[in-house]
Amino acid sequence: MASIAEQPINGEVRENKQKNMGGEGRNRRVLQDIGNLVAKQGHGGINVSKPVTRNFRSQLLANAQEKNKKSSTEVENAAVVVKAKAAQKPKEEPEVIVISDDDESEEQDKQYVVKGNKTRDKDAKAFSSVLSARSKAACGLPRELVVNIDATDTDNELAAAEYIDDIYEFYKNTEKDGCVHDYMDSQPDINAKMRSILVDWLIEVHRKFELMPETLYLTLNIIDRFMSVKAVARRELQLVGISSMLLASKYEELWAPEVNDFVCISDNAYVSEQVLLMEKTILRKLEWYLTVPTPYVFLVRYIKASTPSDKEMECMVFFLAELGMMHYPTVVSHCPSLIAASAVLVARYTLQRTPFWTSTLKHYTGYSEEQLRDCAKNLVNLHATAPESKLRAVYKKFSSSDCCSVALRSPAKHLTTLS
Repeated sequence: MASIAEQPINGEVRENKQKNMGGEGRNRRVLQDIGNLVAKQGHGGINVSKPVTRNFRSQLLANAQEKNKKSSTEVENAAVVVKAKAAQKPKEEPEVIVISDDDESEEQDKQYVVKGNKTRDKDAKAFSSVLSARSKAACGLPRELVVNIDATDTDNELAAAEYIDDIYEFYKNTEKDGCVHDYMDSQPDINAKMRSILVDWLIEVHRKFELMPETLYLTLNIIDRFMSVKAVARRELQLVGISSMLLASKYEELWAPEVNDFVCISDNAYVSEQVLLMEKTILRKLEWYLTVPTPYVFLVRYIKASTPSDKEMECMVFFLAELGMMHYPTVVSHCPSLIAASAVLVARYTLQRTPFWTSTLKHYTGYSEEQLRDCAKNLVNLHATAPESKLRAVYKKFSSSDCCSVALRSPAKHLTTLS
């Protein structure tokens, strides 16, 4: 190459209870099930302590009158007792019951009860959200659940399922350290088009050496961070590129290419000493800070959250991400996690994976579809112009059958019409 310038259970319980109650009901005596107070009675429920004589009608009437007098006296006495207790009982403060979601446990419900001057628990749900949840349940609307994408990795020690959420929280908190802002104004001898030519060539070199994807993304990050702090002459731009890839290979690869391999791939435009000297210069300028979250670390996580995922989906996401990494305005305008999330969104639109943005993706990426819209539109435009572009390394790479020929798919132009 030449030189370049992620209430059936209650129903079952209720069913079992009804079955059990049905079994008990067959053993109960019907008359005793009517009321909740059962008086002690003799055999058959009739008092037969006195013998029945011929004038039974008069005796029955007398017994009935005596019973009525006794019952009325008991009622009056009970009323007096109730009034006395009501007068003695101190006035209780009203208890405010907050409606909670049907799926919540009783312990959570207790946290939402307010008595007197007690304040609500800080984790309690807002009243409007609770009503909304209950309205959805009442209307029978299905709930979109967040899929636990790490559930199958509990026995895989290399997946670090116990720490993965903390790891990505750390990545999100520190990704700004590896971001670059517009630095072309400080570069008197190069421009954004020259950078794109360099990246296009490095993608071919990366593929020629069969390096890991991590190496490519770290290479581009090193180049941008270095050029943001030091002016680079046009004749040294390719030297910065191969020295950055050499550093990234040493960091990511098990078997990194040798210095002479990079000298040969650049058609001997430089000698080994120049490559090693530039390597030292880059490390000094970056203060040996190479452990940065590149878009790649977010891409692998977000592809996993895009359930169900397959090779075609994976290739489409990487195709769009590499197009974005070649485009200077995209790199300097958006952070790595947002570029990665946007690539997943556009890939789902392109491959017609509905819904296009799920609650699982929103949970793991931290972005809503509206937040990704601007970056996503840029990626769609890059996909649409890729076939006619002079810089065809990415398009050629992902047009092959090894990458499911995703570059040949029609771009999701309808995404650009959304406001």
